[in-house]
Amino acid sequence: MDYVLPLRWEDDRGLGELTAYLRTLSRHVRIIVVDGSPRELFERHADAWRGLAAHVRPDTALRFANGKVNGVITGMRLATAEHVVIADDDVRYDGPALARMRALLDRADLVRPQNHFARSPWHARWDTARTLLNRGFGADYPGTFGVRRSFFLRMGGYDGDVLFENLELIRTVRAHGGRELRPLDLYVPRLPPDAARFWSQRVRQAYDDFAQPARLALFLGVLPGLAWCVLRRRYGPVAAGAGAAVALAELGRRRAGGGRVFPPTASLFAPVWVLERGVCGWLAVGAAVCGGVPYAGRRVHRAAHSVRSLRRSADSVRVVAGVG
Repeated sequence: MDYVLPLRWEDDRGLGELTAYLRTLSRHVRIIVVDGSPRELFERHADAWRGLAAHVRPDTALRFANGKVNGVITGMRLATAEHVVIADDDVRYDGPALARMRALLDRADLVRPQNHFARSPWHARWDTARTLLNRGFGADYPGTFGVRRSFFLRMGGYDGDVLFENLELIRTVRAHGGRELRPLDLYVPRLPPDAARFWSQRVRQAYDDFAQPARLALFLGVLPGLAWCVLRRRYGPVAAGAGAAVALAELGRRRAGGGRVFPPTASLFAPVWVLERGVCGWLAVGAAVCGGVPYAGRRVHRAAHSVRSLRRSADSVRVVAGVG
């Protein structure tokens, strides 16, 4: 099995820890690191990872706004195994998780595991509330996937001029008739960001909701609804809404044995996260009016393509190929 790790670092504070992880990982998989870091850092990485991983630059012909997608597509083209894991640089697999991923890829084109934070500072528990609410409704959006390489290449990769690239990949696989598995009990840890990075991601993550209009509308209604309740001094609906958020998060926490990896206090952050998303949703609307959300020195306008548009594109590809 191959393991594709796209990254672009501006500093090397995590180099020692990541190198130790790659050393352990290399016992189980062939690693391809697609590194878009500045030249000095790239060369330092090349020295550190020599013998542990194939270390390459993103294909210069790929110029998507979302640099991660450039790295993923480059890595998938270089992979030789049929079963490939794609993972962000903060994801930390172990041997049993990789073995299960390999087995699941025998019967699926895309496998969507469940991330959880390896440590739980306050901001990680806050962000975990989002994960738990997603699990309460169905499944979360992880920073890692298992993919069948032949299917990925056959569908032509996926569009990288979007912000919510994980959803774009999921929808593209579905549009091309791929089979997706969502094992809620395949838990893969990831390192929590520092508090500064956590705050910097709030509006960008809210912008992702433009790809899910019903969800966006729900969160845009939070602030007006709260203001109405406060002005009329009707606090019962506020308490009921907060309680419902906690209950749904707790349901997500307990699904598929999640209590083993998600701290109980994370459910209590659910009302806080909903309020945050209510505020940041409006900030995301402002960003959309201004041409998109800032990301890696550019503005990205589209969160992700709709399922309908991706199906049309997939149908066009099949017609050109003479299939169907």
